[in-house]
Amino acid sequence: MKKMTAILALLSAAAQGQTFQQRVREVIEFYARPATERDSGYATVAARLWLKENAPAANRRLQELLKDPSGDMFWMFPVTAVAYTDQGQLTAESRAALRQAWKTYMPYRGDTENHWLLYYTSLYLMAQKWPGLGGAEWFNGKSSEENRKEAEEWIDGWVKLTTAKGQGEYDCTHYIGVYLLPVSYLAAWSEDPRMRKQASMMLEWLMADYAAESLDGIYVGAHARTDDRMVVEKWNAVSSDFGWLLFGQGMPAAPHAGYALYYALASAMEPPEILKRIATDRSKPYTHYEKKRTRNRWRFHDELHGPVYKTTYMTRDYAVGSDQGGLLQPVQQHSWDVTWRLDDPRGKHNTLFTLHPYSGMLELQAYFTFGPDFGTEEVYRSKKTYDSPDKLLGGSPYEKIFQSEDTVIVLYNIPFGTRFPHINGFFSKDLEEVEEHASGWIFARGGNARIAYKPLAPYVWKPIEGGGRRLFSPHLKNGAVVQAAPVSEYPAAEAFRKAVLGLKLEVRMAPTPAVKFRSLRGRSMEFTYGETPRLDGRPLEYEKWPAFGGPYLQGEAGVRKLTMTHGGVRRVLDFEALTVKEERAR
Repeated sequence: MKKMTAILALLSAAAQGQTFQQRVREVIEFYARPATERDSGYATVAARLWLKENAPAANRRLQELLKDPSGDMFWMFPVTAVAYTDQGQLTAESRAALRQAWKTYMPYRGDTENHWLLYYTSLYLMAQKWPGLGGAEWFNGKSSEENRKEAEEWIDGWVKLTTAKGQGEYDCTHYIGVYLLPVSYLAAWSEDPRMRKQASMMLEWLMADYAAESLDGIYVGAHARTDDRMVVEKWNAVSSDFGWLLFGQGMPAAPHAGYALYYALASAMEPPEILKRIATDRSKPYTHYEKKRTRNRWRFHDELHGPVYKTTYMTRDYAVGSDQGGLLQPVQQHSWDVTWRLDDPRGKHNTLFTLHPYSGMLELQAYFTFGPDFGTEEVYRSKKTYDSPDKLLGGSPYEKIFQSEDTVIVLYNIPFGTRFPHINGFFSKDLEEVEEHASGWIFARGGNARIAYKPLAPYVWKPIEGGGRRLFSPHLKNGAVVQAAPVSEYPAAEAFRKAVLGLKLEVRMAPTPAVKFRSLRGRSMEFTYGETPRLDGRPLEYEKWPAFGGPYLQGEAGVRKLTMTHGGVRRVLDFEALTVKEERAR
C-alpha cells in the first residue's frame, strides 16, 4: 500500500505541460529508484540499465532473481527487457545466469491471446539475441532458428487475424498493457526491418482503437475483459496509465505490473499528432462503431470466432457503449454501460449498468478446454466472483442489447431453472439526484450526465459492499430502457424528467420481452428479444458493420486497412502493403 501511495504521489501531477518524453522518463526513474532494495525486481533492473545507473545493484538483484525463475510468460517479458536494455552494464556472470535460465526454466505458454503474444514476442527476441544455438540449449528442445521461425509465424498470423477480424481480447481495461508492451518490443528490438515496420503500425492500430473510446483517459464501453474493481471504479485500470502516458489524459492509476514501464523501456513510440487529437477532442458528440471477434470457441459453435458488434456514443461529459449481448467472452465480459466524466475520478464509481450473473458450463466448455467435472472450480481459483449471484461482471446467453446514440435497450429472457435467475443493476454510490418516479422511471445525475432508467420488471434494492446499491430483479423476462443526456441540454432535473416522460414507450413481456421507444434524439427503436433490432423502421445491417466506423476511424471489415481522420488530415495504415500514408483530406 505504501508503495502504491508513493507511485500516486509521484505521478498524479497534472500531465498538462509535460511532454511525452518527460512522462516516459518519469515512469522509468520511479522504477529505477525503489524505496528499498527489497522492493526491486526485474522492472528495477531494466530501468537502471536503461538509465545507466547503479549497475552493481542491478547485477546483484538480477542474479538473485534468476536463482528461482517463475511466472511463465509473465517472467519472459521482463527478462527480455533486461536483456535488451543491457548496454554493457551486465557482468559476464549475470549474462550467464540469464542464458542458463532460458535453458532450464520452462515457461508455460498460456491459453489466451495476450499470453501467446507475450510468449512468442519474448521467444522471438531471445532467439534473435542468441542465434545458432542447438535445441539442447533451449528449454523447449528447439534450436534458435526453430524458435525464431515459430515465433515469427505466430506473430505474423496474429497481426493478420487482428487487422482482418479484430482482436479476440478486444478493448480490455487491463490487457491493453500486455498488447502494447510486446508490440513495442518488436518495434524497438527486432533486427528485421519488415517486423519493425509491422510492429510500429500495430502500435498505431492499438492506440487508435483505444483513443476513439477513451473519455479523459478512461476506457469506456464494452470490454472483452475487465475485472471486479475496474468495472466499477473505471479510472483504476491499466488503460488509465496509458491514457496518461500516451496522451497526457487524466491521471495514471499507477503502473500496474509495470506495463507502462516496459512500453517506455522499449520503443516508447510517441503517438502521431492525429492520434493525440482523436484521443482528446470531445468537442462534438459522435457515434463510433467497431467489429471485433470472440475468443476461440471450442464447443457448441460451428465457427471458431464469432462476430462482436460494438457501438459507443461519446460526448465531453459522458459515454454510452455496448455490444450486442450474448456470451462473447468467458468470465470477464462487460457488455454495456453509461460512464460519466469527473474532474477527479479516483475512488469514484462513475458508471451504471446491468447484467444477468450467468454461471455455467455452457460458457466454460465453449471457451475453455478442461473437462466438465471441475470447470467451475478451475475458474473460481483465479476469478473469485465468477460463481456468485451478486457479481457485477460477465456475459450471459440470455442478454440482448440494442443501442442508438445515448439510448440503450437491454432485454433478458432467462429460462426457468437457470442458475441465478435474476438481473443485477449497478447503481453507484456517486449518483446524485436519484428519484424513483411514480411512472416507474428512475432518474439520476452522474457528473454532468442525466440518466433515466426504466426497469421492465419489479425490483428491490440490495446494498453493495463498498457503497452503492444493487437493483435486484428476480424475474425471468426482464430488461431496461436507459436514456442519457447532458446537463447542458437539461440544466434542471425537472426538464429532463418531463422530456423523458413525454417519450413514446411500449413494453410487452410475453411471449418474449419487446420494446418500442422513441429516443430523445428522435430515433424510433424497436427491439424484440431474439430478433434483429429495428432503427427508424429498418433492421440493423450487421453484415455491413464496419471494422471501424465514425468520424475519426474508418475501416471495412475484412480489409486490413485503417484510416484515421481529424481536422483535415487523413492517415492510412495499409497492412497488406505495409505502408503508412498521411495527407490533407480533400
